[in-house]
Amino acid sequence: MDKAKEKALRSIMESGPMTATEKRAAAGLSLIYAFRMLGLFMILPVFSLLAGDLEGATPQLVGLAIGAYGFTQALLQIPFGLLSDRIGRKTVITFGLILFALGSIVAAQAQDIWTIIAGRALQGSGAIAAAIMALAADLTREGHRTKAMAMIGMSIGMAFAVSMVAGPLVGHWLGLSGLFWSTAGLAGLGLIVLLTIVPSPVTLRFHRDAEVQPARVTSVLTHPDLLRLDFGILSLHLILTATFVALPLALNEYTALPTFKHSYLYLPVMGLSLIFMVPLVIVAEKKRKLKAVFLLAIVLIGLAQAGLAQFHTHLYGIAASLLVFFTGFNLLEALLPSLISKTAPVDLKGTAMGVYSSSQFIGAFLGGTSGGWLIAHHGLQGVFWFCGGLAGLWLLIAGGMKPPRPVSSLLLHIETGSRRQADRLARRLRKLPGVQEALVVPDEGVAYLKIDKQKLDREQLESLLSKFIQPQPKEN
Repeated sequence: MDKAKEKALRSIMESGPMTATEKRAAAGLSLIYAFRMLGLFMILPVFSLLAGDLEGATPQLVGLAIGAYGFTQALLQIPFGLLSDRIGRKTVITFGLILFALGSIVAAQAQDIWTIIAGRALQGSGAIAAAIMALAADLTREGHRTKAMAMIGMSIGMAFAVSMVAGPLVGHWLGLSGLFWSTAGLAGLGLIVLLTIVPSPVTLRFHRDAEVQPARVTSVLTHPDLLRLDFGILSLHLILTATFVALPLALNEYTALPTFKHSYLYLPVMGLSLIFMVPLVIVAEKKRKLKAVFLLAIVLIGLAQAGLAQFHTHLYGIAASLLVFFTGFNLLEALLPSLISKTAPVDLKGTAMGVYSSSQFIGAFLGGTSGGWLIAHHGLQGVFWFCGGLAGLWLLIAGGMKPPRPVSSLLLHIETGSRRQADRLARRLRKLPGVQEALVVPDEGVAYLKIDKQKLDREQLESLLSKFIQPQPKEN
């Protein structure tokens, strides 16, 4: 092999460390996502308590206010992602953060529950999740894209944990209005990070692993196991939101725990649940017991809801039930995206993730509305039993899922020259040991693979690629 081809092959197979630009992009976008999620979730543990003095407040409307953001988020996140292909990622993200800030300001000045609902819906209309993922793909090489997405995912988890602790404290110190002013400030911080830290992409490209293909949505919606997973994330966030419509009221009514001290409950519970989650994730991924651990996590959600239904009048009963709940919840938040990635066809990962995200937001909307209605008609216990029943239904539906294949995604930047040559390479790739699926897209200059790392013959892969690469590949 000549030196030019050796250099090209090395650039394909060895990504090396992340560049300074890639690190800035991943860190900046993670911060933006975290600020936004922190703003959305900080009201969750305290809104039911603080909204009681608003004009027109009823349990149903309080629940609607909590979940309203989910409706507009689900409605707009895919269209905003597609719009970012046309007018630019940063433009859409900027617009979305401004909408989020405006929604926060509307809610901060509200005197009645309907204005709060309008503010929450406006917050959700700043649907920038898809645009952030697309920008992350624009700014990272194929070999590092998974790392960047993982950083963003970790930031979401950390933001949720912080929101559970910070929400009661901020609500106690600043009140409901101050809580929403704080979320407006977080949107401002996100804008500063976007404009000063996140690089601008040189070109916009479509990425099948990170973006939705509208023409292929039907393929995702008719895939049985992807539908099971979509129902799962919808159920999980329905249960989460409905639970926190009811739980703050239970803590206030039965335990006499002051609002700001709710943080003292959530902090150790969240910390311990993360500790308990880690070995289960290791068993799921390393020991290849993903489905078994996944089903166990659903069982934990159901048991936690039964515990809350029985013991929501006792502080220690609530604490124990929450520990079980958040262990299961954090575990599912880690496993569900992995299951989507492993289950989706190689060229539909981005589309599958888009539908999955929309299902999550629909779940939050339904959780708020159903939680408020159940409190009004069946009391706090009715909410917890309903959520426990939903977890049981989810377990039955998830039980029919095929065990996920032990595969990982591998993206390779490669030049093939023609559609015919790309198809030929894809066929050859699929014959290699450890390669489960392969698609080569010459227009994007990317080979999308699903591989079993334990069976992949790297030498054969490198040998095959050396026959197809061009002497002077396009730099990324």
